[in-house]
Amino acid sequence: MADFRTAEANISGLRRAGIVLGLGFGGFVDGIVLHQILQWHHMLTAEFPPDSVGNLQLNTLADGLFHAGTWVISLIGLVMLYRATVGRQYRPSGRVLAGAMVMGWGIFNLVEGLVNHYILQIHHVRPGPNQGAYDLAFMILGAALMVAGWWISRSRERTTAEAPA
Repeated sequence: MADFRTAEANISGLRRAGIVLGLGFGGFVDGIVLHQILQWHHMLTAEFPPDSVGNLQLNTLADGLFHAGTWVISLIGLVMLYRATVGRQYRPSGRVLAGAMVMGWGIFNLVEGLVNHYILQIHHVRPGPNQGAYDLAFMILGAALMVAGWWISRSRERTTAEAPA
């Protein structure tokens, strides 16, 4: 019985680390793809549209601070992953970790979408025509990622938890 509780604690630690890593990586995907590659928006485009050098500089600074934050979250996730796996007698589950990371990415989308797009309205996924549809699609993607991540992380949990290293 003690071994099973130890395995469950290892899985919980692995899942928490994966969720935090997913939060950070989800932020990186948002910032790199939507802010930099597609250039659909920056952090503060609703209040400071990138129509002047000054506004673009402010948005670039805000984007940089956002990326620094996602880097710190990812670093915390890596420390959590290290603590959850090093020196454990059970083999870490790649499915639990991957699923938790997908769940974390979904949580990022839902929270960022709700707070920045709807509550604070500091930016939208793609401002202009159909911006509400883009914001809603972003939130739906977040919910889908959360559900998929939860399903992936739970699908083979027992067999992996019971397999000794």
